[in-house]
Amino acid sequence: MNQTADVAIVGAGVHGASLAFHLARRGADVVVLERGSVGAGATGRSSGFVRMHYDLEADSRLAWASLPYFQDWRGRVGDGDCSFVQTGFVQLVPPELADALRANVEMQCGIGIETRLVGPADVSALVPGMVVDDVVVAAYEPSSGYADPDGTAAGFMAAARRLGARLVTGCQVEAVTVEAGRVTGVATAEGRWSAPTVVDAAGAWAAEIARTVGVEIPVQPWRHNTAYFGLPSGRSPVFPVVIDFAGGIYFRPEGRALMLVGLETDNEVGGSPDRPDSSMDASTTDVMVKGICRRLPWMENGTFRAAHGGQDGITPDQRPILCQAGPSGFFLDCGHSGTGFKTAPAIGACMAELILDGHAQTADISGYGLQRFSEDRPLVGANAYGMLWR
Repeated sequence: MNQTADVAIVGAGVHGASLAFHLARRGADVVVLERGSVGAGATGRSSGFVRMHYDLEADSRLAWASLPYFQDWRGRVGDGDCSFVQTGFVQLVPPELADALRANVEMQCGIGIETRLVGPADVSALVPGMVVDDVVVAAYEPSSGYADPDGTAAGFMAAARRLGARLVTGCQVEAVTVEAGRVTGVATAEGRWSAPTVVDAAGAWAAEIARTVGVEIPVQPWRHNTAYFGLPSGRSPVFPVVIDFAGGIYFRPEGRALMLVGLETDNEVGGSPDRPDSSMDASTTDVMVKGICRRLPWMENGTFRAAHGGQDGITPDQRPILCQAGPSGFFLDCGHSGTGFKTAPAIGACMAELILDGHAQTADISGYGLQRFSEDRPLVGANAYGMLWR
């Protein structure tokens, strides 16, 4: 097999699917090559948060530009369903970061994001029974919530295919091919695809793909566990998504009877992305239970239902790499570091603009270049909270 395309995308997670959609709607001939199935990597194990609160303005702008896709999926994409649920979002920080949170909310208001400062009593009203004795101030976004990551990726891909894009699953890319300093396509176990543009959207495998063209990227596999707990009898599932930076935990409702819980601490970084997934051990479950019960004592009557692990590619500053790198025609859309779901719609638009027009217009992504690492210019918010995953 030796087929051709204008653009070959390696990876059919939500970012590869979003990019395929945005390229195809511009008339590009696109093929997406996926070693597994759509959303089989990081996307399928994402917690699906849709929120705009970041300590880096560029991140907030990307999330803000993405929100309309989740709110009007039918009008913006047309296929599938992202199943967005507007629950609101609360960001908690320890007292010593209260001023940083205030400054970040002010920054986000300047962008146009619907967000505001709330006090402990407001947080208690939003999440009845929450312990708030350490809360000085919190951020609240009433328009935020969560969506279905699998449905989002599948919808983007279905829309891309309707517009002419091709999807090849079960297809492992062995190398990106280059001649005279220019990308010529990809080699796979099933044959070659000729394409003058190749995009590395391979998640935890991104560094392996980049290495085939002589580009070293600081992206390592990052593994993370989330769990589902049954809500106590009579407890309402109506509460917002909460990131508790002080407690190192986050949670959101899941349907009518469950709560999704994740830890911001004790994440595994490094190793082969091909090593088998391991089940969540008892010690991690215990840490998770203790963390959620400290913040929500009523969860002591909850029940453990299930857990799953996933992996993504993580960078040293926990921000993505979005740029052209190495040979002409090779682009990076990777290193999303476990927080890329909510920004995928806008990043797909930006990367399509970068590829087709030479620069992004939807949002400024110039700061996400690979060279920031060699130049010791990590992306850090003006009022930083520190690393999310720690």
